[in-house]
Amino acid sequence: MSGDSLQILIAMGLYLIVVIGIGFYFKERANENSDNFFIGGRSLGPWIAAMSAEASDMSGWLMMGLPGVAYWCGLSDAFWTAIGLAIGTYLNWLIVAKRLRRYSAVAGNSITIPEFFSKRYKENKKIILMISSIFILVFFAVYAGSCFVTFGKLFSTLFNLQYQYVMILGAVIVIFYTFMGGFLAESVSDFMQGIIMIVALCTVLTVGLMSAGGISGVVENIRGIPGFFEFFGIAQPQVADGMQQLNTAGKPIFGEAGNYGLLTIISTLSWGLGYFGMPQVLLRFMAINKSSELKKSRRIAIIWCLISLFSAVAIGLIGRSLYPANLLTPGSSENVFIIMSTGLLPPLLAGVIMSGILAATMSSSDSYLLIAASAFSKNIYQGILKRNATDKQVMIVSRITLLMVALFGVIIALDEKSIIFSIVSFAWAGFGATFGPIMLFSLLWKRTNRAGAVAGMLMGGGMVFIWKLLLRPLGGVLGIYELFPAFVLSCAAIIIVSLLTKKPDQSIQDEFELAKTFEC
Repeated sequence: MSGDSLQILIAMGLYLIVVIGIGFYFKERANENSDNFFIGGRSLGPWIAAMSAEASDMSGWLMMGLPGVAYWCGLSDAFWTAIGLAIGTYLNWLIVAKRLRRYSAVAGNSITIPEFFSKRYKENKKIILMISSIFILVFFAVYAGSCFVTFGKLFSTLFNLQYQYVMILGAVIVIFYTFMGGFLAESVSDFMQGIIMIVALCTVLTVGLMSAGGISGVVENIRGIPGFFEFFGIAQPQVADGMQQLNTAGKPIFGEAGNYGLLTIISTLSWGLGYFGMPQVLLRFMAINKSSELKKSRRIAIIWCLISLFSAVAIGLIGRSLYPANLLTPGSSENVFIIMSTGLLPPLLAGVIMSGILAATMSSSDSYLLIAASAFSKNIYQGILKRNATDKQVMIVSRITLLMVALFGVIIALDEKSIIFSIVSFAWAGFGATFGPIMLFSLLWKRTNRAGAVAGMLMGGGMVFIWKLLLRPLGGVLGIYELFPAFVLSCAAIIIVSLLTKKPDQSIQDEFELAKTFEC
């Protein structure tokens, strides 16, 4: 290993030690009871709630996937996706956050998303609890896989190590400290990781821009690529055997610009709909100490989100200007942040910046594993299979579940050619369409009933698979991102079924009204 690589490894190693130390610090408190382990006793302050929500949400795709999209096909796809995410972030904090914090306390002090839905509709047979828990297990296994892919790509690119080995090592590290500290360790480390992520993005953006000769230099270098710097066009790399072709001068070859029409814009903007159903974000709303603090959290979150998304897209564009022929496949293009960091910064500082990717990966994967573990142990095991289970038994089952979900994530991540952005987009659509509509209707429409909730979740979650696997490959209008049609159809199912079936009981309606003004 070279001296430069050693310095990078030392910086990243120190970061890992700090994260594991946080897990040890919160170990005793987390293991007091399942309430502390899964939701931290509702004790988060506004800064930790905001930063941990955004850090756990964005994950490695923010620093690798999104810049990779901008590098590969230009501004439009990354820009409209970022706009949709920014709008979704703001509306989620504005519409959902305070209402969910209050309602989850009113609805039997719910500490998981499936438990909230189940208690919101006062179900006896626990159908909603079962359906929502199963969807969480499935989609978070996919999400965890995307994080492990990021970890493997990062270390294999930096140190020329075997991808599968370092990917598994990353999974083991995440499991270890999530095991120990639970939600509190995860949230505090996510707060720190959110800071590291935004500093890393801004640093690489600044240094990259200077190296490329400023904004004018970047534009000059890439404006000759058809569709690359357009909002309503898209660059189309000429690919053979999965690799972009180079001309005799060693420059990458692009075809004519593709059309980026209204349907495609709607498709990418619809990423914002996913926020209403993201358990890792919604759980932070439920865990904040006081609902009155959520306004402050919203401001922190949206500022962080805007800066981070802008920086990620810009890094991809600058990377194409600086390294036009270095990354010749869609998968390798996701390494542009790494290439810029190691190529433009001193080794030790590059190691600190690389910890930003590590931070993004770990802050998300720990959330995914913990929520998946709670979905089975708290909701299925204690809520359905063994209702008299002790708190100790729930904790044991949660750790076993955490290991199993992580194992499935590792299996998904074994292919080093996996494209992070593609994996995340599927899981994002799954959560957005399954939980987003029913979350909004549960909080905002008193007439929503249990039958409507079940119909909405099944329609949304099922349609994501049907549209992705069967309809989207047909192209044309059907080529739209599966989140949008699945979300719309889920909303329709909730409305139609709720109106055709019995009104909610009066006790449910009274609880709905109480949640509007409940102080907590």
